[in-house]
Amino acid sequence: MSTTDATVSKQDVITARYDRIARFYDLMDKPMEVFGVRRRRVRLLGRARGKTIEVGVGTGRNLGLYPDDVALTGIDVSANMLARARGVAARQGIEATLDLADVQDLPFEDDSFDTATATCVFCSVADPVAGLREVARVVRPDGQVLLLEHVRPRNRFLGWLADRIAPLTSRLIGPEINRRTEDNVAAAGLEVIEVRRWGVWREIVARPKGETPTEER
Repeated sequence: MSTTDATVSKQDVITARYDRIARFYDLMDKPMEVFGVRRRRVRLLGRARGKTIEVGVGTGRNLGLYPDDVALTGIDVSANMLARARGVAARQGIEATLDLADVQDLPFEDDSFDTATATCVFCSVADPVAGLREVARVVRPDGQVLLLEHVRPRNRFLGWLADRIAPLTSRLIGPEINRRTEDNVAAAGLEVIEVRRWGVWREIVARPKGETPTEER
């Protein structure tokens, strides 16, 4: 099996997990929301401007957090998650284009968007560097990438523990809790211009460099 085929196969498994838990996802994620994640989402997404793509739109929890003048496109690999996002948009009267697509192979031309956003997404992408490269490709040179992600703890013991737990969390609910997303952002050809760190959480503001490095993490 080629590397590409292996990545596709892994992503299919991850997608199936999210299809399975879609109706319970918001309830499962509620503890993180209570402990400050929503505040971070509000702060970060308020910086979006212009034509914006949200990759991994999920159940649509972010749809009401964007500035009114943003032209929003949201994509997700899970049809069941996307169906819930469409329900949120309809109930809240939010205008957004919501499509089934994979961040690792975005169906958009180069330099299509002013802003790309993702919240708690790249822990669940089979090849996160490939996905971030696609984000870099579709964002204009003067655009911005806004990410909220949890990462592998810096503490040696907690990092070791995350490495041991990650296979279990991945099998049960999708995310891998030991991703080094800051490093992956740089490996994908994005220039990190701002990082806000709090525990395992990272609010990252980045932009395309213009050239994509060939080396990965």
